Amino acid sequence: MRSTTAWRTANSGELEPALIERRSLRPDDLGVRVDHCGVCHTDLHSVRDRTDGATVVPGHEFTGAVTAVGSGVTRFRVGDRVAVGNIVDSCGTCAMCRKGQENFCHDFPTLTYGGTDRIDGTPTLGGFAREYVVRDRFAYVLPPALDPAGAAPLLCAGITVWEPLRALEVGPGRRVAVVGLGGLGHLAVKLAVALGAEVAVVSRSASKRDDVRRLGARELIVSTDEAQLAAARERFDVVIDTVAVAHDLSPYLRLVALDGTLTQVGYLGPATVNTTDLLIGRKSLSSAGSGGRRATAELLDFCGEHGITADVEVLPSAKVNEALDRLERGDVRYRFVLDMSDL
Repeated sequence: MRSTTAWRTANSGELEPALIERRSLRPDDLGVRVDHCGVCHTDLHSVRDRTDGATVVPGHEFTGAVTAVGSGVTRFRVGDRVAVGNIVDSCGTCAMCRKGQENFCHDFPTLTYGGTDRIDGTPTLGGFAREYVVRDRFAYVLPPALDPAGAAPLLCAGITVWEPLRALEVGPGRRVAVVGLGGLGHLAVKLAVALGAEVAVVSRSASKRDDVRRLGARELIVSTDEAQLAAARERFDVVIDTVAVAHDLSPYLRLVALDGTLTQVGYLGPATVNTTDLLIGRKSLSSAGSGGRRATAELLDFCGEHGITADVEVLPSAKVNEALDRLERGDVRYRFVLDMSDL
């Protein structure tokens, strides 16, 4: 076993530093020094909404360097820069895994934390730690052009919006609206713009107009302004809804053009849809979650070529509880990233 320092859940409802054990390397494992780890809403919920009392070490979007390799590893060497996302294993044999969609594994993918190791049955503990041990198939080369702090959120927020952008064939000539300009939304804008689409942002806040332009979008549609929403009716081939709480989808379905799609990637709970909102215009409603190995590697290559990283505020990991507090208040533009070097 390998000991490392991590931030784990405590009875206080906050995270505290502690020593945890990582498994000894198997033949296809990497030891990874975690340098930067993004802070996701999933991390917030795993800490603040615990009900079973289990120990949780959050963190599932991180970058770092290889510190050790298993005896069967050939793709990586000690010192290589790598990135790891929210999936660290899958069955590898089901129809989805064979298609390169390990995120939809019929046997459910092994999550970076809160999951169960497929070999020894132990719970997985995440990247709010100084070291992680991961199967080499689920580690990715970090392009040299990318800043490791800004790249960390690509492994969760980035791939979450990349999958629908690619599946819906976003590119030149396509009109895209991104609902919500947070961690997912700002990356959806950057990626859609780089793919060549005409992009707009739908937000409650008119104060984000400068950010909208800086990110490359052509316009801001203020969702609380009925006149602006009406003027944008049926204008967009793809609407990417990144809002993370329950909300009415009807206003956003009305923005979708004939045969277009609203894809919901922010809120993953129950939603009610009026069938007429789909019927008028032959509209589709879809969703997506994370990404498979092929898409994740493709995303990182694309971001390396286009210089795309998240807009981040980097904090020492000792301020992890402050980051969670501020994330809960929405006080971040647009992703917190923890610098783990203080562990």
